[in-house]
Amino acid sequence: MIVRRFLKTVSQRLGQFPAVALLGPRQVGKTTLAQMISRSHPSVYLDLEAVADREKLSDAVHYLSSHEDKLVILDEVQHMPELFQALRGLIDGGKRKGPGNGRFLLLGSASIELLKQSGESLAGRIAYTELCPLDIAEVGNEHQDVLWIRGGFPDSFLSTDDESSATWRHNFIRTYLERDIPQLGPRIPSETLRRFWTMLAHTQGTLLNTAEIARGLGVDGKTVSRYLDLLVDLLLLRRLTPMHRNVGKRLVKSPKVFIRDSGLVHTLLGLDDREEVLGHPVAGGSWEGFVIENILRSAPERTVPSFYRTAAGAEIDLLLEMPKNELWAIEIKRGLAPRLQRGFHHAREDLRPARSFVVYSGTERYAKTEGVEAISLGELCEEVRTKR
Repeated sequence: MIVRRFLKTVSQRLGQFPAVALLGPRQVGKTTLAQMISRSHPSVYLDLEAVADREKLSDAVHYLSSHEDKLVILDEVQHMPELFQALRGLIDGGKRKGPGNGRFLLLGSASIELLKQSGESLAGRIAYTELCPLDIAEVGNEHQDVLWIRGGFPDSFLSTDDESSATWRHNFIRTYLERDIPQLGPRIPSETLRRFWTMLAHTQGTLLNTAEIARGLGVDGKTVSRYLDLLVDLLLLRRLTPMHRNVGKRLVKSPKVFIRDSGLVHTLLGLDDREEVLGHPVAGGSWEGFVIENILRSAPERTVPSFYRTAAGAEIDLLLEMPKNELWAIEIKRGLAPRLQRGFHHAREDLRPARSFVVYSGTERYAKTEGVEAISLGELCEEVRTKR
């Protein structure tokens, strides 16, 4: 059992808000984390995919009122959006009796529906927390390569061998395509969405070219944008936007697109182990996406991520606008002897970040050039996490 560091965050939010929404893709560990929280609270658990539990909520106000002294955990809550109006009334009624915090823990795999419904009914009464796959801070630096190749979904990472891990990820993708996405409403042929997802895996970490993807799929640009929005809302895809700062340069305007879990990238491309990944052109983009996801999971709240690229070739892989407007610049290299390109130095001159790093596969920390430190991923995540 790997104790998730998000356990503390969720517990703190329950002490501050009447309702907490824990969002994340399926099989990321939301239910397990909720069960751990329930051990320290009188609680009741309802799985809203189960007919019996849905039936209990046929009169939601009556049932939930009878458990007002307990933490009510509602799993896959997006399947009953009509609940949110009832929750609002119960929360407001409870506040008249006292603080009323920590009443509802809502688990959702489809942020598009959950955010829409809760935003309409529970504004000011709910806090949102995203549970991501396992990261390097949770599994340890010694497991960095396994985490990169297999990804951070617990069942994939903890598999007995690479073959079992690849089999799990293959079935995970199939289930999403054939069952989970159709349940959300979009009528997209599963094979079309698989081709789209695979095309994104081939172009991991590159600038989004909607027109090229549309030609490959035989659809129009608006359809591609709709597919992108869907995978972003399911927390499976990240659009990293370019920084737009007035530096007197012509800046790239297209976002970079990353499949958020590196293990899914590898499975979509049929790469089952480390040697196959290293022999494929996607290795660099996969590593970049892996590093970015781990850093962003460690970043303080309200950190704004972006990248920087000019038409002239100045480029920084990841920028973090920290709280209090402090800018960090991060370059990402996969090898043991990272070399910084001229474009990185030109970008630093444009932006003048407070701190600059190059993340690489080694473990030693040292000054690369003036103002730039070479650092391991695990150590940088710790730097970011402890930033005040």
